[in-house]
Amino acid sequence: MSGRNPDARRITPMDAQVGARVAAFRKAKGVSQTELGQAIGVTFQQVQKYEKGTNRISSAALAVIATRLEVPVTRLYGDPDEQGEDRIGQLLGAPGALELLDLYAAMPPERRHALLAVLRPAAEPPPEAGA
Repeated sequence: MSGRNPDARRITPMDAQVGARVAAFRKAKGVSQTELGQAIGVTFQQVQKYEKGTNRISSAALAVIATRLEVPVTRLYGDPDEQGEDRIGQLLGAPGALELLDLYAAMPPERRHALLAVLRPAAEPPPEAGA
């Protein structure tokens, strides 16, 4: 018997959360999966598996990812200072959020500003009837 814990290598919800954060930061920085893969020495398919949470990211790869995406490695694990909530995970959980982020990252900056100008008022709660 090897003495190893067979559960030690199983994918956990934390792996999926870390992968989702990597995807969010990568897209926000406009970095392709191919570019990120080259930085850490893996294929873009492996990056996809990391981002989907189907494969674990090694600590060494996570450090390189954080450097390439210009974020502290702790942000990839989650920010406990954000009022106890995982803000990125919460935002990415909204239907269509990743697609919207993909489209936003592909836009030139002037279109991003125009889109934000349209979205800000649209996101405000509607006025209450009779108010």
